[in-house]
Amino acid sequence: MGMRGLYCLALLGAALFSLTLPAAARTCDPARFGAKADGITKDTSAIQAAIDDCAAKGGGTVSLTKGVYVSAPIMLKSNITLDVAAGATLLGSPDHGDYPQATVFRAPGMQSLITTVNAHNIAITGSGIIDGNGGSWWRDAKGARPSGVMGQIVFRPRLIVFDHSRHIRITGVTVQNSPSWQIIPYYSDDMVIRGIKVLAPADSPNTDAIDPFSSSHVVIDHVTADVGDDNVAIKSGKIDSPGPDSPSRDITITDCTFLHGHGLSIGSELSGGAQNIRAERIHFKGTDQGIRIKANRDRGHDVSHVFIKDIDMEDVKTAILISEYYPNVEPPVANTPQPIGQLTPFFHDFHIENVTAKGSKVAAVIYGLPESPVKNLTMKNVHLSADKGMTISDAQGVILDGVTVRAAEGKNFDIRPSATVAQR
Repeated sequence: MGMRGLYCLALLGAALFSLTLPAAARTCDPARFGAKADGITKDTSAIQAAIDDCAAKGGGTVSLTKGVYVSAPIMLKSNITLDVAAGATLLGSPDHGDYPQATVFRAPGMQSLITTVNAHNIAITGSGIIDGNGGSWWRDAKGARPSGVMGQIVFRPRLIVFDHSRHIRITGVTVQNSPSWQIIPYYSDDMVIRGIKVLAPADSPNTDAIDPFSSSHVVIDHVTADVGDDNVAIKSGKIDSPGPDSPSRDITITDCTFLHGHGLSIGSELSGGAQNIRAERIHFKGTDQGIRIKANRDRGHDVSHVFIKDIDMEDVKTAILISEYYPNVEPPVANTPQPIGQLTPFFHDFHIENVTAKGSKVAAVIYGLPESPVKNLTMKNVHLSADKGMTISDAQGVILDGVTVRAAEGKNFDIRPSATVAQR
Protein backbone atom coordinates (compact mmCIF):
# COMPACT_ATOMS: atom_id res chain seq x y z
CA MET A 1 0.00 0.00 0.00
CA GLY A 2 1.34 3.44 -0.94
CA MET A 3 1.73 6.52 1.25
CA ARG A 4 -1.60 7.97 0.06
CA GLY A 5 -3.45 4.77 0.98
CA LEU A 6 -1.87 4.70 4.45
CA TYR A 7 -2.74 8.35 4.95
CA CYS A 8 -6.37 7.76 4.01
CA LEU A 9 -6.59 4.80 6.36
CA ALA A 10 -5.26 6.92 9.22
CA LEU A 11 -7.87 9.61 8.58
CA LEU A 12 -10.63 7.01 8.24
CA GLY A 13 -9.65 5.47 11.57
CA ALA A 14 -9.70 8.88 13.21
CA ALA A 15 -13.20 9.51 11.88
CA LEU A 16 -14.53 6.10 12.88
CA PHE A 17 -13.29 6.19 16.46
CA SER A 18 -15.36 9.31 17.16
CA LEU A 19 -18.41 7.05 17.03
CA THR A 20 -17.22 5.39 20.24
CA LEU A 21 -16.35 8.49 22.25
CA PRO A 22 -17.95 8.89 25.68
CA ALA A 23 -21.57 9.93 25.66
CA ALA A 24 -22.18 13.49 26.78
CA ALA A 25 -25.65 12.84 28.23
CA ARG A 26 -24.44 12.22 31.80
CA THR A 27 -22.73 15.18 33.46
CA CYS A 28 -20.77 14.88 36.70
CA ASP A 29 -20.15 18.25 38.35
CA PRO A 30 -17.10 18.54 40.63
CA ALA A 31 -18.96 21.26 42.57
CA ARG A 32 -21.33 18.56 43.82
CA PHE A 33 -18.30 16.90 45.43
CA GLY A 34 -17.01 20.09 47.00
CA ALA A 35 -14.97 21.85 44.29
CA LYS A 36 -14.56 25.56 45.00
CA ALA A 37 -12.88 26.77 41.78
CA ASP A 38 -11.54 29.74 43.74
CA GLY A 39 -7.90 29.53 42.63
CA ILE A 40 -6.77 28.71 46.19
CA THR A 41 -8.50 25.56 47.41
CA LYS A 42 -7.14 22.30 46.04
CA ASP A 43 -10.01 20.69 44.17
CA THR A 44 -8.16 17.44 43.41
CA SER A 45 -10.42 15.16 45.45
CA ALA A 46 -13.60 16.74 44.11
CA ILE A 47 -12.51 16.47 40.47
CA GLN A 48 -11.39 12.87 40.92
CA ALA A 49 -14.64 11.99 42.70
CA ALA A 50 -16.63 13.40 39.77
CA ILE A 51 -14.52 11.36 37.32
CA ASP A 52 -14.96 8.20 39.38
CA ASP A 53 -18.70 8.76 39.72
CA CYS A 54 -19.16 9.19 35.97
CA ALA A 55 -16.94 6.19 35.22
CA ALA A 56 -18.87 3.97 37.67
CA LYS A 57 -22.08 4.77 35.79
CA GLY A 58 -20.67 3.90 32.39
CA GLY A 59 -19.13 7.23 31.48
CA GLY A 60 -20.08 10.84 30.80
CA THR A 61 -18.80 14.38 30.99
CA VAL A 62 -16.97 15.96 33.89
CA SER A 63 -17.52 19.66 33.38
CA LEU A 64 -15.31 22.40 34.77
CA THR A 65 -17.30 25.62 34.57
CA LYS A 66 -16.02 29.13 35.26
CA GLY A 67 -13.28 29.52 37.83
CA VAL A 68 -9.77 28.30 38.61
CA TYR A 69 -9.57 24.68 39.76
CA VAL A 70 -6.25 24.09 41.53
CA SER A 71 -5.38 20.42 41.37
CA ALA A 72 -2.72 17.84 42.07
CA PRO A 73 -2.53 14.91 39.62
CA ILE A 74 -5.82 13.34 38.51
CA MET A 75 -6.57 10.14 36.60
CA LEU A 76 -8.99 10.08 33.68
CA LYS A 77 -10.83 6.82 33.08
CA SER A 78 -12.52 5.10 30.15
CA ASN A 79 -15.60 6.73 28.60
CA ILE A 80 -14.92 10.09 30.24
CA THR A 81 -14.97 13.53 28.64
CA LEU A 82 -13.23 16.27 30.61
CA ASP A 83 -14.83 19.51 29.43
CA VAL A 84 -13.01 22.69 30.40
CA ALA A 85 -15.47 25.45 29.61
CA ALA A 86 -14.71 29.02 28.53
CA GLY A 87 -13.61 30.96 31.60
CA ALA A 88 -12.40 27.82 33.41
CA THR A 89 -8.80 26.90 34.18
CA LEU A 90 -7.48 23.61 35.50
CA LEU A 91 -4.32 24.80 37.25
CA GLY A 92 -1.56 22.48 38.41
CA SER A 93 -0.83 22.61 42.12
CA PRO A 94 2.12 24.86 42.96
CA ASP A 95 3.28 22.38 45.65
CA HIS A 96 5.94 20.10 44.18
CA GLY A 97 5.22 17.51 46.85
CA ASP A 98 1.80 16.91 45.29
CA TYR A 99 3.45 15.13 42.34
CA PRO A 100 4.50 11.63 43.38
CA GLN A 101 7.63 10.12 41.95
CA ALA A 102 6.83 7.27 39.61
CA THR A 103 8.24 5.21 36.81
CA VAL A 104 7.12 7.01 33.67
CA PHE A 105 8.06 5.76 30.19
CA ARG A 106 10.25 3.07 31.83
CA ALA A 107 12.33 5.78 33.49
CA PRO A 108 12.31 7.77 36.75
CA GLY A 109 9.79 10.59 36.65
CA MET A 110 6.81 12.18 38.35
CA GLN A 111 3.10 11.71 37.87
CA SER A 112 1.57 14.12 35.37
CA LEU A 113 -1.27 16.50 36.11
CA ILE A 114 -3.61 14.42 33.89
CA THR A 115 -2.96 10.74 33.21
CA THR A 116 -4.77 7.82 31.62
CA VAL A 117 -3.58 4.22 31.91
CA ASN A 118 -5.07 1.39 29.84
CA ALA A 119 -8.13 3.54 29.15
CA HIS A 120 -10.28 4.07 26.07
CA ASN A 121 -12.85 6.49 24.69
CA ILE A 122 -11.46 9.63 26.32
CA ALA A 123 -11.95 13.26 25.36
CA ILE A 124 -10.68 16.61 26.59
CA THR A 125 -12.86 19.38 25.18
CA GLY A 126 -13.97 22.97 25.72
CA SER A 127 -12.41 26.37 25.17
CA GLY A 128 -10.88 26.77 28.62
CA ILE A 129 -7.29 26.36 29.83
CA ILE A 130 -5.21 23.53 31.26
CA ASP A 131 -2.20 25.18 32.89
CA GLY A 132 0.70 23.19 34.34
CA ASN A 133 1.88 26.11 36.49
CA GLY A 134 5.43 25.27 35.50
CA GLY A 135 7.26 28.48 36.42
CA SER A 136 8.69 27.24 39.71
CA TRP A 137 9.80 24.00 38.08
CA TRP A 138 11.63 25.90 35.36
CA ARG A 139 13.39 28.06 37.93
CA ASP A 140 14.48 24.97 39.85
CA ALA A 141 15.99 23.57 36.66
CA LYS A 142 18.54 26.45 36.94
CA GLY A 143 18.94 26.72 33.21
CA ALA A 144 19.78 23.03 32.71
CA ARG A 145 18.27 21.88 29.41
CA PRO A 146 18.79 18.12 29.05
CA SER A 147 17.58 18.14 25.42
CA GLY A 148 14.69 15.78 26.10
CA VAL A 149 17.03 13.02 27.24
CA MET A 150 15.22 10.33 29.20
CA GLY A 151 16.39 8.14 32.03
CA GLN A 152 19.33 10.30 33.13
CA ILE A 153 17.52 12.57 35.59
CA VAL A 154 14.40 12.57 37.72
CA PHE A 155 12.29 14.50 35.28
CA ARG A 156 9.85 17.24 36.11
CA PRO A 157 6.23 16.14 35.70
CA ARG A 158 4.66 16.27 32.26
CA LEU A 159 1.21 17.76 31.82
CA ILE A 160 -1.05 15.26 29.99
CA VAL A 161 -0.01 11.64 29.43
CA PHE A 162 -2.08 8.97 27.67
CA ASP A 163 -0.42 5.70 28.68
CA HIS A 164 -1.39 2.55 26.72
CA SER A 165 -4.72 4.12 25.87
CA ARG A 166 -6.86 4.37 22.72
CA HIS A 167 -9.65 6.34 21.06
CA ILE A 168 -8.68 9.77 22.34
CA ARG A 169 -9.74 13.27 21.28
CA ILE A 170 -8.50 16.70 22.39
CA THR A 171 -10.28 19.72 20.91
CA GLY A 172 -10.64 23.40 21.59
CA VAL A 173 -8.64 23.83 24.79
CA THR A 174 -5.47 25.77 25.45
CA VAL A 175 -2.77 23.66 27.08
CA GLN A 176 0.10 25.64 28.56
CA ASN A 177 3.01 26.02 30.94
CA SER A 178 3.83 22.39 31.65
CA PRO A 179 6.81 21.75 33.93
CA SER A 180 8.18 19.73 30.97
CA TRP A 181 6.58 17.93 27.97
CA GLN A 182 2.95 18.93 27.51
CA ILE A 183 0.87 16.32 25.62
CA ILE A 184 2.22 12.78 25.24
CA PRO A 185 0.47 9.74 23.78
CA TYR A 186 2.63 6.85 25.03
CA TYR A 187 2.05 3.42 23.48
CA SER A 188 -1.37 4.71 22.55
CA ASP A 189 -3.49 4.34 19.43
CA ASP A 190 -6.16 6.29 17.59
CA MET A 191 -5.90 9.88 18.72
CA VAL A 192 -7.03 13.22 17.28
CA ILE A 193 -5.63 16.53 18.56
CA ARG A 194 -7.49 19.29 16.74
CA GLY A 195 -8.02 23.02 17.02
CA ILE A 196 -5.99 23.62 20.18
CA LYS A 197 -3.18 25.89 21.32
CA VAL A 198 -0.12 24.66 23.21
CA LEU A 199 1.84 27.47 24.82
CA ALA A 200 4.88 28.12 27.02
CA PRO A 201 7.53 30.85 27.20
CA ALA A 202 10.24 30.59 24.55
CA ASP A 203 12.91 30.08 27.24
CA SER A 204 11.04 27.42 29.24
CA PRO A 205 13.08 24.18 29.31
CA ASN A 206 11.79 21.00 27.64
CA THR A 207 8.23 22.24 27.15
CA ASP A 208 7.61 20.19 23.98
CA ALA A 209 4.06 20.74 22.76
CA ILE A 210 3.05 17.28 21.46
CA ASP A 211 5.25 14.16 21.61
CA PRO A 212 3.74 10.99 20.12
CA PHE A 213 5.83 8.23 21.71
CA SER A 214 5.63 4.69 20.31
CA SER A 215 2.08 5.55 19.27
CA SER A 216 0.04 5.06 16.11
CA HIS A 217 -2.83 6.58 14.15
CA VAL A 218 -2.31 10.06 15.56
CA VAL A 219 -3.81 13.14 13.86
CA ILE A 220 -2.48 16.59 14.83
CA ASP A 221 -4.56 19.17 13.01
CA HIS A 222 -5.01 22.96 13.22
CA VAL A 223 -2.71 23.26 16.23
CA THR A 224 -0.84 26.41 17.17
CA ALA A 225 2.31 25.59 19.14
CA ASP A 226 4.42 28.35 20.70
CA VAL A 227 6.75 26.72 23.23
CA GLY A 228 10.28 26.36 24.57
CA ASP A 229 11.25 23.10 22.87
CA ASP A 230 9.96 20.85 20.06
CA ASN A 231 6.62 21.94 18.62
CA VAL A 232 6.07 18.28 17.74
CA ALA A 233 8.55 15.49 18.50
CA ILE A 234 7.89 11.93 17.37
CA LYS A 235 9.75 9.47 19.58
CA SER A 236 10.08 5.76 20.31
CA GLY A 237 12.31 4.32 23.01
CA LYS A 238 15.25 5.93 24.76
CA ILE A 239 19.01 6.25 24.58
CA ASP A 240 20.85 2.92 24.93
CA SER A 241 17.50 1.13 25.06
CA PRO A 242 17.74 -2.62 25.66
CA GLY A 243 14.42 -2.99 23.79
CA PRO A 244 11.98 -4.07 22.75
CA ASP A 245 10.48 -0.76 21.65
CA SER A 246 7.44 -0.21 19.47
CA PRO A 247 7.57 2.27 16.59
CA SER A 248 5.60 5.44 16.15
CA ARG A 249 3.67 5.14 12.90
CA ASP A 250 0.79 6.48 10.85
CA ILE A 251 1.00 10.04 12.16
CA THR A 252 -0.38 13.04 10.26
CA ILE A 253 0.31 16.70 11.07
CA THR A 254 -1.75 19.17 9.05
CA ASP A 255 -2.63 22.87 8.90
CA CYS A 256 -0.56 23.88 11.93
CA THR A 257 1.26 27.04 12.97
CA PHE A 258 4.57 26.68 14.80
CA LEU A 259 6.03 29.80 16.41
CA HIS A 260 8.73 29.66 19.11
CA GLY A 261 10.08 26.14 19.55
CA HIS A 262 12.42 23.65 17.98
CA GLY A 263 10.22 22.75 15.05
CA LEU A 264 8.78 19.50 13.74
CA SER A 265 11.11 16.75 14.94
CA ILE A 266 11.32 13.05 14.36
CA GLY A 267 13.67 11.91 17.11
CA SER A 268 16.07 12.01 18.66
CA GLU A 269 15.11 8.92 20.70
CA LEU A 270 14.04 6.45 18.01
CA SER A 271 15.07 3.00 19.20
CA GLY A 272 11.65 1.70 18.10
CA GLY A 273 11.71 3.49 14.76
CA ALA A 274 9.10 5.67 13.04
CA GLN A 275 7.23 5.05 9.80
CA ASN A 276 4.47 6.59 7.70
CA ILE A 277 4.73 10.16 8.92
CA ARG A 278 2.93 12.82 6.90
CA ALA A 279 3.14 16.59 7.46
CA GLU A 280 1.33 19.09 5.24
CA ARG A 281 0.45 22.78 5.23
CA ILE A 282 2.52 23.93 8.19
CA HIS A 283 3.63 27.51 8.75
CA PHE A 284 6.81 28.14 10.74
CA LYS A 285 7.63 31.64 11.96
CA GLY A 286 10.63 32.43 14.15
CA THR A 287 11.04 28.77 15.02
CA ASP A 288 14.47 27.58 16.11
CA GLN A 289 14.40 24.69 13.64
CA GLY A 290 12.06 23.73 10.83
CA ILE A 291 11.91 20.11 9.70
CA ARG A 292 14.31 18.06 11.81
CA ILE A 293 14.93 14.29 11.62
CA LYS A 294 17.60 13.29 14.13
CA ALA A 295 19.12 10.27 15.83
CA ASN A 296 22.51 8.75 16.69
CA ARG A 297 24.15 5.37 16.96
CA ASP A 298 22.88 4.98 20.54
CA ARG A 299 19.17 5.64 19.89
CA GLY A 300 18.20 4.76 16.31
CA HIS A 301 16.19 2.27 14.26
CA ASP A 302 14.25 2.25 10.97
CA VAL A 303 12.85 5.71 10.12
CA SER A 304 11.10 5.62 6.78
CA HIS A 305 8.25 6.74 4.54
CA VAL A 306 8.20 10.34 5.68
CA PHE A 307 6.15 12.65 3.43
CA ILE A 308 6.40 16.43 3.94
CA LYS A 309 4.56 18.85 1.66
CA ASP A 310 3.38 22.47 1.40
CA ILE A 311 5.55 24.05 4.09
CA ASP A 312 6.50 27.69 4.45
CA MET A 313 9.05 29.09 6.88
CA GLU A 314 10.07 32.57 7.97
CA ASP A 315 13.18 33.33 10.03
CA VAL A 316 13.84 29.70 10.96
CA LYS A 317 17.46 28.99 11.88
CA THR A 318 17.79 25.71 9.95
CA ALA A 319 15.04 24.97 7.47
CA ILE A 320 15.70 21.24 6.87
CA LEU A 321 17.95 19.17 9.12
CA ILE A 322 18.52 15.45 8.71
CA SER A 323 21.35 14.18 10.91
CA GLU A 324 22.39 10.90 12.49
CA TYR A 325 24.80 12.61 14.93
CA TYR A 326 22.46 14.18 17.51
CA PRO A 327 23.02 16.13 19.75
CA ASN A 328 25.66 17.28 17.26
CA VAL A 329 24.69 18.15 13.72
CA GLU A 330 27.87 17.65 11.71
CA PRO A 331 29.90 14.43 11.64
CA PRO A 332 33.27 14.39 13.40
CA VAL A 333 36.42 15.02 11.39
CA ALA A 334 37.57 11.40 11.84
CA ASN A 335 34.33 9.73 10.79
CA THR A 336 34.98 6.04 10.22
CA PRO A 337 32.25 3.41 9.77
CA GLN A 338 31.14 1.67 12.95
CA PRO A 339 29.65 -1.83 13.33
CA ILE A 340 25.92 -1.92 12.67
CA GLY A 341 23.96 -2.79 15.80
CA GLN A 342 20.49 -2.82 17.28
CA LEU A 343 20.44 0.97 17.68
CA THR A 344 21.94 1.99 14.34
CA PRO A 345 19.62 4.49 12.66
CA PHE A 346 18.38 3.72 9.14
CA PHE A 347 16.89 6.78 7.43
CA HIS A 348 15.26 6.10 4.07
CA ASP A 349 12.40 6.97 1.74
CA PHE A 350 11.81 10.62 2.58
CA HIS A 351 9.86 12.91 0.24
CA ILE A 352 9.91 16.69 0.78
CA GLU A 353 7.85 18.80 -1.62
CA ASN A 354 6.72 22.42 -2.03
CA VAL A 355 8.81 24.02 0.70
CA THR A 356 9.84 27.67 0.91
CA ALA A 357 12.08 29.19 3.56
CA LYS A 358 13.23 32.81 3.88
CA GLY A 359 15.59 34.38 6.37
CA SER A 360 17.20 31.14 7.59
CA LYS A 361 20.70 30.82 8.98
CA VAL A 362 21.21 27.43 7.27
CA ALA A 363 19.22 26.20 4.28
CA ALA A 364 19.59 22.44 4.79
CA VAL A 365 21.92 19.73 6.05
CA ILE A 366 21.73 16.01 5.33
CA TYR A 367 24.31 14.01 7.26
CA GLY A 368 24.10 10.21 7.23
CA LEU A 369 26.45 7.73 8.86
CA PRO A 370 29.17 6.14 6.74
CA GLU A 371 27.85 2.69 7.71
CA SER A 372 24.20 3.77 7.33
CA PRO A 373 23.77 6.58 4.79
CA VAL A 374 20.49 8.38 4.26
CA LYS A 375 18.83 6.65 1.31
CA ASN A 376 16.17 7.60 -1.22
CA LEU A 377 15.56 11.21 -0.29
CA THR A 378 13.61 13.28 -2.80
CA MET A 379 13.20 17.06 -2.62
CA LYS A 380 10.84 18.58 -5.18
CA ASN A 381 10.02 22.25 -5.70
CA VAL A 382 12.01 23.35 -2.64
CA HIS A 383 13.22 26.95 -2.48
CA LEU A 384 15.48 28.01 0.39
CA SER A 385 17.10 31.36 1.15
CA ALA A 386 19.68 31.42 3.94
CA ASP A 387 23.04 32.67 5.13
CA LYS A 388 24.56 29.25 4.37
CA GLY A 389 23.54 26.74 1.75
CA MET A 390 22.72 23.03 1.59
CA THR A 391 25.26 20.38 2.62
CA ILE A 392 24.87 16.66 1.84
CA SER A 393 27.17 13.84 2.94
CA ASP A 394 26.82 10.07 3.38
CA ALA A 395 23.58 9.95 1.42
CA GLN A 396 22.58 7.74 -1.51
CA GLY A 397 19.82 8.14 -4.06
CA VAL A 398 19.16 11.82 -3.36
CA ILE A 399 17.06 13.55 -6.00
CA LEU A 400 16.84 17.34 -6.08
CA ASP A 401 14.02 18.18 -8.48
CA GLY A 402 13.44 21.89 -8.96
CA VAL A 403 15.41 22.77 -5.83
CA THR A 404 16.92 26.23 -5.50
CA VAL A 405 19.17 27.49 -2.72
CA ARG A 406 20.34 31.07 -2.36
CA ALA A 407 23.17 31.33 0.12
CA ALA A 408 24.47 34.72 1.24
CA GLU A 409 27.91 33.20 1.78
CA GLY A 410 29.75 30.15 0.46
CA LYS A 411 28.32 27.53 -1.88
CA ASN A 412 24.64 27.13 -2.58
CA PHE A 413 25.18 23.34 -2.66
CA ASP A 414 28.02 21.50 -0.93
CA ILE A 415 27.72 17.90 -2.07
CA ARG A 416 30.44 15.78 -0.48
CA PRO A 417 32.10 12.81 -2.25
CA SER A 418 30.22 10.37 0.02
CA ALA A 419 26.86 11.50 -1.43
CA THR A 420 25.19 10.48 -4.69
CA VAL A 421 22.86 13.28 -5.81
CA ALA A 422 20.89 13.82 -9.00
CA GLN A 423 19.84 17.42 -9.71
CA ARG A 424 17.04 18.15 -12.16
